Amino acid sequence: MFRPCIDLHEGKVKQIVGGTLSDDPTELRTHFVAERPAAWFAELYRRDGLRGGHVIQLGPGNESAAREALAAYPGGLQLGGGVNLDNAAAWLDAGASHVIVTSWIFRERHLDQARLDALVGAIGESRLVLDLSCRRRGSDYFVVTDRWQKLTELAINTATLDRLARQCDEFLVHAVEVEGLGQGIDEELVRRLADGSPIPTTYAGGARSLADLETVTRLSRGRIDLTIGAALDLFGGTGVRYADAVEFNRRQSTR
Repeated sequence: MFRPCIDLHEGKVKQIVGGTLSDDPTELRTHFVAERPAAWFAELYRRDGLRGGHVIQLGPGNESAAREALAAYPGGLQLGGGVNLDNAAAWLDAGASHVIVTSWIFRERHLDQARLDALVGAIGESRLVLDLSCRRRGSDYFVVTDRWQKLTELAINTATLDRLARQCDEFLVHAVEVEGLGQGIDEELVRRLADGSPIPTTYAGGARSLADLETVTRLSRGRIDLTIGAALDLFGGTGVRYADAVEFNRRQSTR
């Protein structure tokens, strides 16, 4: 299934090449900056019945836009970016169906189990999505944190997915090395997620055509959803018509 997104940077909806968001602003590569506010996109997704999309705050200065998007589609969107124990409940109160967390539950390249336990204790696993965005090193994929700049020691494999699935409702996984490039999905990662994840999982990264949505559905036997960003006509892309992605979901829902 297709899952929509709203990526926020400096208060605006943007499409950014994965891995170029860092402390050095000269490295940032931006594909698209929307003229419309985040709430417009949220209202569109609400109209078309698209649930489970994610609003991601890429750095500071995005809280107002994020709150407006959540208010426009209460219970229909997940919220990520800067989520921690102190603010997770507030984002849920603001209308997020789930909060998405990654960097805060890692310290010194390792998963901080105490932090994860505390977060689950505060909001419950049914409202939590773990972001396991990753880079490939050799034959394995490892979670990356802090704007996808820091490689952790946590490998994406069946044991990891099975263990973490007990403490969250879904996984969100960006293939960082192909994210925002529109040059095709990482099919091997999709296969591994399909084989290893026991809970709903959304893959993002590299989608360039409706054929990629069909491929993810086929490779995963319908178990992995796909986010399409830069290729979507909503975000200035030419590879995928938003209307076609919505229609794909409708066809899948009737099967």
